[in-house]
Amino acid sequence: MATEIRTGIRKGLGPSDSFFSQEVPLVLYLLLSAALFALGILVSLSSAISFTVFMSIELMLNAVNLSFVTFAHQWHAVKGQIFVFFVMMVAAAEAAVGLAIIIAVFRARATLAVDRID
Repeated sequence: MATEIRTGIRKGLGPSDSFFSQEVPLVLYLLLSAALFALGILVSLSSAISFTVFMSIELMLNAVNLSFVTFAHQWHAVKGQIFVFFVMMVAAAEAAVGLAIIIAVFRARATLAVDRID
């Protein structure tokens, strides 16, 4: 029993039949992606702080990336993973520019509240 917990392999079964080698269904990845995207939308619509809105947009981008990777794995296509790479590059550039804008607005207005940035 102790070796089963340590290695994840039950006695008499090969390594391919181990507990950790079982595939997660496609639906669970898509449900996780949808939940992350919905959480990002909820936070971005309800938050009054610009940094929180910025982070929720990043969360939505990562939820879409998870969907792309899930479908790319399901269809055995590399195109989805390449697209994810480009989305990550755009997200990194957006993070740099977005944080620079947030810092500039904070220095000028001394607040991060979206309502007071006018």
